[in-house]
Amino acid sequence: MGFSGEEVGLILASLKITYGLGQLVNGQLSERVSPRLLLTFGMFGSAALNIVFGLGTGFYFLLFVWAMNGYGQSLGWTPCVRVVGNWIPPERRGKAIGLIGTGYQLTAGLTYVVAGQAADYLGWRGALYVPSVILAVGGVVMLLGLRESPDGHGSSRRADRAEGSSELAGVGPLRPKTSLWENIVLTLSNRALWLLGISLGLLNACRYGFLDWGLAHLTEVQESGVGTAGLKYVVLPVGAIAGSYVAGWATDRFFGSRRGPVICILLVGLGVLTIAYESVAQTSVIATVLLLGVIGFCIYGPQVLLVGTAPADLARRGTAAAAAGFVNFLGYMGAAVGDVVTGHYKMPEYGGWQVAIYIWAGWAFAAAVFAALLWNATADENEGHG
Repeated sequence: MGFSGEEVGLILASLKITYGLGQLVNGQLSERVSPRLLLTFGMFGSAALNIVFGLGTGFYFLLFVWAMNGYGQSLGWTPCVRVVGNWIPPERRGKAIGLIGTGYQLTAGLTYVVAGQAADYLGWRGALYVPSVILAVGGVVMLLGLRESPDGHGSSRRADRAEGSSELAGVGPLRPKTSLWENIVLTLSNRALWLLGISLGLLNACRYGFLDWGLAHLTEVQESGVGTAGLKYVVLPVGAIAGSYVAGWATDRFFGSRRGPVICILLVGLGVLTIAYESVAQTSVIATVLLLGVIGFCIYGPQVLLVGTAPADLARRGTAAAAAGFVNFLGYMGAAVGDVVTGHYKMPEYGGWQVAIYIWAGWAFAAAVFAALLWNATADENEGHG
């Protein structure tokens, strides 16, 4: 459609900004409003906005619609964290959220196939329409099947008694419900959440380099169509599925539920692999596919821990959804900046893809530094600061 790299970057960034702001708001809402209701608005709203986006042509119209879609998407994760908090005790949460995280890796892999083929056969608008139908069907399944808590009423405190647990999701049965203002103060004064959020922001800048710009990069350097590039990128979510599950399991099994060491180690690996990817993508299709699988592992292992497990662990007084929303807010501000920076530096006059990809690697290394500051942080240690 003749848009420049900077304009495409701004459209992509608009979703990240509203998604991040939505996470900040919805993290608080998820403590008080039914997760089923929030998911309903988010899933059906996003499906509708994808279709509207596909009907548009003007830059500012697309910018606005994609920004609104970001808020619709932001109604997804924090309600899920709340449901996990209602059902799963802390000692099993790493493995559980790792398993849940494989769901959006699997569907991300399907997206590359479905949307890529839809774009080849139906034009770029088909990549918006077909996934919208699938999302709407998923919304119906959610409405029919979701149980918000073991007692069916969305109450983690009643769930505690049903499970015989004194501390489910960090919410003890004797603790009163905190006010909105108390939730905000407890969240913003939590140093650990700031470190998690900064680390996630840097990781997301690198992550969305691959997700938002990876297909464009491969179509240019390997001279392939969008559908073909999408088939190559399927391996990234496959690696992500393994990373999501293994990372959560490893923190519980080998590090006493300390999330920092696994996050840090995988982020360093991601930085190294991203540097290697720049040259490998230009020389070998097979090596590119294999490397993307390992990169997916190193992206989503720490990503799942940063967006779900670690905030739930380090939240004070059981404000798990609020903590996850705040960390995700900072994370998507980083993603928005990353899209704009990538859109600028990928242009030949500013260095091209090589410079952009090296910047992605730098973000991964910086994220590892902030994660290292939480090397010994645990849920029990932080709970004492509540």
